[in-house]
Amino acid sequence: MAISPRGGRPSRAQAPLIAGRILDAASALFLTEGYGVTSVEAVARRARVSKRTLYQRFAGKPALFTAVLQRLVDRLRPPDVERLFHGSDLRATLNAIAEAVLDAALSPDALALSRLLLAEARRFPELAAIADQVGARDEAVTRIAAVLQHAAPGSAGAHTRFAAEQLLQLVIAVPQRRALGLGPSMSAAERRAWAHDTVELFLTGYRADPAA
Repeated sequence: MAISPRGGRPSRAQAPLIAGRILDAASALFLTEGYGVTSVEAVARRARVSKRTLYQRFAGKPALFTAVLQRLVDRLRPPDVERLFHGSDLRATLNAIAEAVLDAALSPDALALSRLLLAEARRFPELAAIADQVGARDEAVTRIAAVLQHAAPGSAGAHTRFAAEQLLQLVIAVPQRRALGLGPSMSAAERRAWAHDTVELFLTGYRADPAA
């Protein structure tokens, strides 16, 4: 069914399709051209809608970027995410989480987003605020900490959260750096081995009681 780019009021069935077109256009422009260069007018042109139609759905460029980032996070989230964090064996659970996190962090869109934030967050502080609010890192840390807490119920919450943050950093930092061009990229087999070796290193040093 064709959608008139600037016709009358869209039908109820057309409305989500128009929002999707706007987000597709915004994603392509933000991730290839950058945040500063991309204008609302350019997004509207690419999506084949009027500025008025765009503003009826998104209050402005920050709101549009927020929606783009939220959709990216949702798409990168594994379909079996709940089961991922509820394994009975700590090592196997952390291995599965590490693999899933690494696959998401090294996806083309996630890498493009990382490049955008590194290049433009200083000029546009709202980008860092949006990424902090919408991004999946805090959720991942919270859920990994819950896994560690479940494995050792007596451990302190602050300790398990600190440990979760360190594990996430160990898993992502070097492979992402290499994928961004600062070294040879890893193959799928190398990524899996990296994830498992990182978990082994983490478990060797991790203690449920930091005073132990």
